[in-house]
Amino acid sequence: MKSAQEDEYLEFVAARAKALYRSAYVLAAGDTHLAEDLVQETLSRVYLHWSRVTGADNPAAYAQTVLVRAFLSLRRRRSTGERPSGNLPDGAAPGPDTALRITLMDALGQLPPRDRAVLLLRYWEDRSIEETAQMLRLSSSAVRSQGTRALGRVRALLGDSLSDLVPH
Repeated sequence: MKSAQEDEYLEFVAARAKALYRSAYVLAAGDTHLAEDLVQETLSRVYLHWSRVTGADNPAAYAQTVLVRAFLSLRRRRSTGERPSGNLPDGAAPGPDTALRITLMDALGQLPPRDRAVLLLRYWEDRSIEETAQMLRLSSSAVRSQGTRALGRVRALLGDSLSDLVPH
């Protein structure tokens, strides 16, 4: 890669790495190590195809698509792979919404990976149905139905406990 392209890439990484990590954290249901791995995988793939990325209409969306696809690919590969032996937190989450965040991450962690990806793209990233469908290589109707079912599952998992955690 030429020096000017490397500088462009480094600027892109500086601008997008935190947003990619936040998305990866949601996809990984709070697993910080998996989120870091996903961001690293995403940035390395973006680097390898940087000329294609810079030619895209929206390089940030391109990287987000790479992130989601890397997550789904990893989930398929790890379906029978390693299993964590315990859930040890890295540290306390900042801010007053710790209980709410933990509850939501636990609920998201119980969803299948594709459902998590649909919810992330539609509601966390505020993507349209068409954008989500394109990123996940699904039809628009599949995104709608999968999103509705995933939200229903989250509501069923949370029950009435969510209203107890939301500050009044």
